[in-house]
Amino acid sequence: MKVMKFGGGCLTDSEDVLKVAGIVGAESGRVVVVVSAVSGITNKLEDGLQAALDSEVNVPRFLDKIRESHIQLLESVVPVGAVRHVAAVELMDRLKKIERLLYGVAYTLEITPSVRAHVMSFGERFSALILAAALNSRGRSAEALEADRIGIVTDESFDNATARLAEVRRNLQKELLPVLERGDVPVVTGYFGRTAEGKVTTFGRNGSDYSAAVIAQALGADRLEIWKDVDGFMSADPKVVSGARPVDRLSYYEAAELSYFGARILHPRTVEPLADSPIPVVIKNIHRADGGGTEVVPTRPATEEVIKSITSNRRVAVVRIYGPGVGFKPGIIAEIGRLLAERGINIFSVLTSQTCINLILDKADARAGSEAVSRLINGIIERVELKDHVALVAAVGDGLMKRRGAAARVLARVAEENINIEMLAAGASEAAQYFVVDEEDADRAVHAIHREFFGSS
Repeated sequence: MKVMKFGGGCLTDSEDVLKVAGIVGAESGRVVVVVSAVSGITNKLEDGLQAALDSEVNVPRFLDKIRESHIQLLESVVPVGAVRHVAAVELMDRLKKIERLLYGVAYTLEITPSVRAHVMSFGERFSALILAAALNSRGRSAEALEADRIGIVTDESFDNATARLAEVRRNLQKELLPVLERGDVPVVTGYFGRTAEGKVTTFGRNGSDYSAAVIAQALGADRLEIWKDVDGFMSADPKVVSGARPVDRLSYYEAAELSYFGARILHPRTVEPLADSPIPVVIKNIHRADGGGTEVVPTRPATEEVIKSITSNRRVAVVRIYGPGVGFKPGIIAEIGRLLAERGINIFSVLTSQTCINLILDKADARAGSEAVSRLINGIIERVELKDHVALVAAVGDGLMKRRGAAARVLARVAEENINIEMLAAGASEAAQYFVVDEEDADRAVHAIHREFFGSS
């Protein structure tokens, strides 16, 4: 049995939806499909929430746009008939639910985390209905199923939820196996789940990869395919390094580290539910369905390559907390973590010394994080400094920490480019070495490391 996940980049227009329907329809075995929202819809839902908060008069205009785009897509991929009619009725039913939620925002002048998660889940609900209808109209029996209704149960976090795997396994085997046994294709919404009390939660942006992994683990799938509009992982971002090479195979750990450090191929938590399973993850390109891709496997593949890929992330900032004894004061890091957690701010990395604590945060959270930590200025903390014109560069490969001299080669090549390294970490992971440089130096650093380990860039 196979789980196939199709991201928003695979669902940009009617041509793409028909292509996905053709790929799924050609499968002869049991298949579970997981879908993201149609490309761009999640951002539009976010805008709709803000528009409703601004004024209730914005709600009808927003709903008209969402209705029109999805009905047009449905009509372009499903011929006139009963299948299209049923899907259109279901779409209108969900639009009414969004309408009630948005008017609630307009009247209360508040967007609660619960309401935000619920509204943001509708992109996947729409795309599941449309793809299932496209499959049905082409003779492959399919059923659109919503994650909250079939029991993808999570913790209480509304925007970065974690699935409760044991409960999910029981629920999905009860809900999905009968659908598969009668020969139908379950088309399941990605990105979101629900609490034990039934409130909608989300797995964060691009969280449908994580959803698919949760479903594959719960059903004991033989294979998880993540379909994108790219070939898979590369030795570097081809927009940065024109000579970047495809990466045929990665371990779970390598893929997780690359995703964490900025390679936007998989959601960083995709392999988390699969950690104790033998399920391979294969990244496929919808535009080259017969092509290769990257296979991500639980075991560490035997390879001569020290480094598999170099990535960079410009969406970070550094908050530096200075004081003569900050590295020695018991509980100071815990207190900083508590302050940031209360504001929903995740700490990307922490590096400490006796006189300075360095936090790497998402750039979008950096100013709020700096202001929060500044409240602790006293005898221990003297000042807080924010640096937001930085980038994080990471070299990833299972051989990096095992091959003598490999880490030194990374740093030597960066030094030859006269690039100043502001922060450095090695050893925190067996598969990654990362450092922070000025944002303007990031591409040169990636090029230098790539030349060292892969030849000409």
